[in-house]
Amino acid sequence: MFEKILDREQIFKDEPMKKHTTFKIGGNADFLLLPKTIEQILGCIKICKENNIDYYIIGNGSNLLVSDKGFRGAIIKLLKNFNKIEIDKNIIKAQAGATLSAIAKKAYNNSLKGLEFASGIPGTIGGGVCMNAGAYGGELKDVIKQVTILKDNEIVVLSNNECEFEYRNSKILKENLTVLEVYIELENGKQEDILEKMKQNNKTRNEKQPVEYPSAGSTFKRPLNNFAGKLIMEAGLAGKTIGGACISKKHCGFIINNGNATCEDVLKLADFACTKVKEKFDINLEKEVRVIGEK
Repeated sequence: MFEKILDREQIFKDEPMKKHTTFKIGGNADFLLLPKTIEQILGCIKICKENNIDYYIIGNGSNLLVSDKGFRGAIIKLLKNFNKIEIDKNIIKAQAGATLSAIAKKAYNNSLKGLEFASGIPGTIGGGVCMNAGAYGGELKDVIKQVTILKDNEIVVLSNNECEFEYRNSKILKENLTVLEVYIELENGKQEDILEKMKQNNKTRNEKQPVEYPSAGSTFKRPLNNFAGKLIMEAGLAGKTIGGACISKKHCGFIINNGNATCEDVLKLADFACTKVKEKFDINLEKEVRVIGEK
């Protein structure tokens, strides 16, 4: 059915999702679709709805945990084909599948400052906007001018305020809207200053985060006036493992795939950490990673 709008090389059947997430975890999806245009994205969604097929849109799969049983339906992946980046003076226009690191590099190449914080974030701008991704004192809400989204099969443009950005949240995420394009507004800056800040951020990331292991980034949201990693460490859980999942000794806010971790391993370990932190500090940790698939 998807052959009506996509070429054969854009359609994969019974595709292992561990190949499409930074956690390297996940069973097979019935379909993996790689649209190249907005029209093809709309067409894929239309076919899914007409045939009662569940669908989920992903970028780099960097904040995602897919069930060991896989996903019954279609995964629409924007990373590979829907990733153009254009610049007009101090405005960057990026398709949803463009990576934050690629956009940050483009900004640097054009002497535009304000996106240095995102240079090491592994996700795409589409997913990043949904969860208002941030690091090192910066968040996407600080630089977003407007976002083109898909709502009820209509293309709608939201201003920054209309996105209702919060800490790791937005109206887009709450209402399960689809990001198509993002407009980022930056300021002119000196290339050497921009590069220095990017280098420093990436040095800090490499020193303090377990980037050498598959993960989904920070597993938990930051609790009010505290840090998830600090609480988990003080609960004595550094290095704790369940199956192939491990709480990183380098940064306890990260659960890493230490080998052949399953989705079940990660969720059990995350729940265990939440329970122990609640018992010791009476603080509720909330998972940041999104979980999809057959239960």
